[in-house]
Amino acid sequence: MSSSGDEHDEVSEELAEAERARSESHIQFHGGKWMSTIPILFFIVWAIVQSALLRISDTTGLAIGMLVALVVGMFFAKGDWKRYANTIFEGMTQRVAATAIVAWLWAGMFAQVLQDGGFVTGLVWAADALSVGAALFPAATFILAALLATGIGTGYGTTVAFAGLFFPAGVLIGASPVLMFGSILSGAVFGDNLAPVSDTTIVSAVTQDSDIGGVVSSRFKYAIVAAVLAFAGYILAGSSMSGNPVSSQNVLQGDPLGLVHLVSMGIVIATAIRGRHIVEAISWGLIAAMVFNLVFGLASVGTMLLFKAPPDAPLSGLSFLPFVEIVQNADQVGVSGSLYTGASGFFPLIVLTLLIVSGARIMIRGGGFEAIQEFLLSKVATSVRRAETTMVLGTAMVNAMITINTAAEIAIAPYISRIGKRFNVNGYRRANILDANTSAMGYIFPWGGGVLVGYAQIEQMPQQFDWFTPEMVVSPVQVWPFVFHGWFLFGVFVVAALTGFGLEYTSDRRSEEVARV
Repeated sequence: MSSSGDEHDEVSEELAEAERARSESHIQFHGGKWMSTIPILFFIVWAIVQSALLRISDTTGLAIGMLVALVVGMFFAKGDWKRYANTIFEGMTQRVAATAIVAWLWAGMFAQVLQDGGFVTGLVWAADALSVGAALFPAATFILAALLATGIGTGYGTTVAFAGLFFPAGVLIGASPVLMFGSILSGAVFGDNLAPVSDTTIVSAVTQDSDIGGVVSSRFKYAIVAAVLAFAGYILAGSSMSGNPVSSQNVLQGDPLGLVHLVSMGIVIATAIRGRHIVEAISWGLIAAMVFNLVFGLASVGTMLLFKAPPDAPLSGLSFLPFVEIVQNADQVGVSGSLYTGASGFFPLIVLTLLIVSGARIMIRGGGFEAIQEFLLSKVATSVRRAETTMVLGTAMVNAMITINTAAEIAIAPYISRIGKRFNVNGYRRANILDANTSAMGYIFPWGGGVLVGYAQIEQMPQQFDWFTPEMVVSPVQVWPFVFHGWFLFGVFVVAALTGFGLEYTSDRRSEEVARV
């Protein structure tokens, strides 16, 4: 992400905006505050019916479902609906949604340029040279994705890059497609949870009055236990689950030249670790990848960006340029290439994300979150053990409703703070519970942003690779049981809440000033 000071300021702005949404005039609903949850709950039901029961993995269909949900919710709002409508616009302008969207677009272009530059076949060559077969490839992918996500601080960006690069490489050598997708999502969970520059890490620390360094060091023991179990799980599952290796020998042979793009990925990681904004980091990697493609003959200018114009275009005389082509068929007119393909595949998901954040905004304005808080405080969280269990399950529940993990974390953070402080639970402990479950669930639910952003990459592959068949596409509803690190991380905190493992009270250790961020 950006430098730590700038990132802290951005997070503070997001938190202040969320607090204003809670404190300013609410939307009144027929039936009370709980009715403000209707848009989000309607969408969840729609997503379950469409994805799980009808087995239709269509992001545009989910966007339509959220649109309908917002219309249905409007009929329960009191008054002339103006405040309800304005809240939809407020939600669409939230920085937290824009941050995720920008990461998707930049990472999508970067991954596509690497893909067209032969990085996938380079990975196949490397797997063969290192004797990393189909059984071990998912486990290796999990470790590498975890390292990248921890380095650059964005699980979404990691999911986009690995789904576009490592997923087809693993499928190509015969690894289970569902394990490959699950291992990528698991690596994203690890990085989102542990990276010091991750949005979720910063939000969890700031909202629980803790310093980032202390938060990261205190959560390592939980993350590593889940990671070891997940790694073992992928090794065991990889030995018993397999895909169908592609029979074409010229494809399987691979080409080591594509591995030059390891340098491109290294540039992104190094730039991000130096504290530069993730957009800047990926941009430098993208520029390097395009240069490598041209210098080593891996991809032409037209492969990366191509304007297809009709013969009567005013500038048709520019066809001598490598990125301009004159086509006779009107159906062929348009823009194509790595940059276009890498970005355009996320457009339906962008619309869905904006609509979901708007639904969450309505729930905040309508008092739905406040009603949930009061219920948890008065009926459920009546002891330390029950309070911590409530924090774990409550965070998971909110992430089921708000599928962008940082947005969900900002929404639930004040309630986690209030519950924890009521029982003198240390800020580090509260931050760890908040972040771990937000990170985990954001990549498990089939309608979650982390899952859908990876699926947006995978569903395009039958058109990108001749050997990739529609049967190899893994839908969101297929992958959720195989996000091993997410499930183990959630399980670790359920056990910790029930047993008191790692529990610290406010008096046990004092958090440093948040200003140290």
